Amino acid sequence: MGILNITPDSFSGDGLLSEGRQQEDIQAQARRFVASGVDMLDVGGESTRPGSQPVSAQEELERVIPVVKWLVAAFPQTLVSIDTYKAGVAEQALMAGACIVNDIWGLRADPELAQVAAKHQSPVILMHNRSQPSNAQVTANLGGRYIGMQYDNLLEDVKRELLESVALAQAAGVPEEHIILDPGIGFGKTVEQNLELLDRLDEIRELGFPVLLGPSRKSFIGYTLDLPMDQRMEGTAAAVAVGITRQADIVRVHDVETMMRVVRMTDAIVRRGS
Repeated sequence: MGILNITPDSFSGDGLLSEGRQQEDIQAQARRFVASGVDMLDVGGESTRPGSQPVSAQEELERVIPVVKWLVAAFPQTLVSIDTYKAGVAEQALMAGACIVNDIWGLRADPELAQVAAKHQSPVILMHNRSQPSNAQVTANLGGRYIGMQYDNLLEDVKRELLESVALAQAAGVPEEHIILDPGIGFGKTVEQNLELLDRLDEIRELGFPVLLGPSRKSFIGYTLDLPMDQRMEGTAAAVAVGITRQADIVRVHDVETMMRVVRMTDAIVRRGS
């Protein structure tokens, strides 16, 4: 899954609405991703970095709908997902041709989103998220991270809360085969908790649903290696490779060209018979 951040303020520095970037930049990035063999393009119109400010549904729609329409027309063989927690945005994106809903709040932020996904028969990615602004710490060089996050039992708590999101989806009529889980690396977890969650990702997979992993360029890599966002390629590659060995089914990344090679090599080693 290749990330298209249609924002001016992405944590990763790749916001495609930042100063000096135009529609042509969005299209060029999408073309590079597709040429590299990406399976999905994930379009988001609101930054989720620690300390970011929410945007209105209308502004989010203005950012993402033209992009979704263009992607669907330009790359009909590539799946397009909409990264939003707002039912109204998801509705319009699905009508514009997106086919997956990627909700960072696991259907908890907008109770109508589950019904939208069910109506459109859309798969949903349900992410675990305990982000609280009061626990966010931002430094100039390494960016934002969460501190002081308390879990009774990290894996058991994450699994339980993911299954609560699954129940919300199923109650709205989303079938089991349309549900994908995301453990929420970087969202309401400390650096150490992120490392543990990644290492034990197979326990999330044991819940019986496909798993998406999104470690790309995140601050747990930066704080582990003491590196700024633009120097986290190798750390991301390590996280992606380990995630695949722990049974991740989808990896969501910024650096598609490089990570595609990591994915293919790791698959060749650990999934020879599949």
